[in-house]
Amino acid sequence: TILLILGFLSTLAVIALIAVAVTQNKPLPKNIKYGIVLDAGSSHTNLYVYEWPAEKENDTGVVKQVEVCKVEGPGISGYSHATEEAGPSLAQCLQQAKEVIPSAQHKETPVYLGATAGMRLLRLQNKSAADKVLSSVENTLRSAPFNFQGARIITGQEEGAYGWITINYLLGNFKQVSGWKKLLHSLTSLSETSGALDLGGASTQITFVSKDLSLESPENQLYFRLYGKDYQVYTHSFLCYGKDQALQQKLARDLQASTSTPTSSVLDPCFHQGYQRTINISDFFKNPCTSDKKKELPFSQLNIEGEGNYQKCRKNIQTLFNKTNCPYSRCSFNGIYLPPLQGNFGAFSAFYFVMNFLNLTSEPNPLALKKVTSTIESFCARPWQEVKTAYHHIKEKYLSEYCFSGAYILSLLENGYEFTENNWQMIHFLGKIGSSDAGWTLGYMLNLTNMIPAEDPAEPPLSHGSYVGLMVLCSLVLVSVLLFAWLLFHKPKCLQKGIV
Repeated sequence: TILLILGFLSTLAVIALIAVAVTQNKPLPKNIKYGIVLDAGSSHTNLYVYEWPAEKENDTGVVKQVEVCKVEGPGISGYSHATEEAGPSLAQCLQQAKEVIPSAQHKETPVYLGATAGMRLLRLQNKSAADKVLSSVENTLRSAPFNFQGARIITGQEEGAYGWITINYLLGNFKQVSGWKKLLHSLTSLSETSGALDLGGASTQITFVSKDLSLESPENQLYFRLYGKDYQVYTHSFLCYGKDQALQQKLARDLQASTSTPTSSVLDPCFHQGYQRTINISDFFKNPCTSDKKKELPFSQLNIEGEGNYQKCRKNIQTLFNKTNCPYSRCSFNGIYLPPLQGNFGAFSAFYFVMNFLNLTSEPNPLALKKVTSTIESFCARPWQEVKTAYHHIKEKYLSEYCFSGAYILSLLENGYEFTENNWQMIHFLGKIGSSDAGWTLGYMLNLTNMIPAEDPAEPPLSHGSYVGLMVLCSLVLVSVLLFAWLLFHKPKCLQKGIV
């Protein structure tokens, strides 16, 4: 009888130990949430899918990009003459998002579309067409199985601010620290955030925290409270200073500056020698970025011939930046206030794409400005036929403009924002941070979802204290049973003598 009881208690204790350990340590069910943001830029649209654990605490580095899909065709502003086709153009990427996100979560997944400078220009040029494009896009997004949250044209200031939030979120610069760690953090990190430099096809943005920010230009200041800390941010967006519109502006100025007997052929130092392009004059001056430079010409088409001269190209581009009039203590260009540059800067979008093509982003540390300049100068000097052969896999329109784009980026950063040889190392050209693209879309979603509010986490069945207590109790029972059994069957000699 005693043996049976001991055996039963031993078995019960072992089963209890195993059951408690297995129950407590089994993997918790994953509770993943998703969000979709469409970046409707001037030249194309990208769809991004993000995911995050629903039970997260409000901390950084949790939201990650799991999918990106480039929409075929032009940006939605390119559908101004066929507005009903703007929405359906997004269908293929929406289908891709449906395959990535579990079907059970489609209805609760928010989808946002933010249109940038291409649509800002279309709204200036033709408000009716812009409204129809947005309506077509909205109809398509509403018909998708997701939780449609809006399709709108965001301001340049928003674009700059969301880009700044994105890169600092991904770099972990918003992470909360407390107590002595907070003091140590403030002593070791003079610049807690990185500035953001964004370049698109139609606009460019500069955003950063500056301790010398004055009240001279309040319209360029934004205030954020993120993760318990206040940030005073300078931001400005230059419409018509994206790389595509800057090229249009340069060509318009070249035409304006031509002789009293203009010719239909122009030598352009920003294109490779041997390259030729023809543009329609009527389309050229419809653009709000060039309409003020309209000029009556005796021909309907302009023939551009490449010259491939970097120095002349830079000189041409510098006329785009008006540095003569500054009503503030400091200006970037065109009379826009700019506080002293401070901290590191992440340069993304077209800044990165152009520099990456020119192989200027592969080094672990930023290259010296002289090296960057000489690389772009050498590239511009190469004949078009040689460039075309070497990069035959790249679309001709993009390939032909890399010389201009490289020279324009240096002009914008040096002449526009006044980066110099001394502070050039502050600029880091970023394509991705971790698995996420650098850009404004993640910051936009974080803002619209209220920084992803935390939910109650899925908890183990027992608290840590209860789990440890139960394990100790079961172990003690098992040890006691085994000790009692040993004593029963292996009596000590002193006990055996007593019995005799």
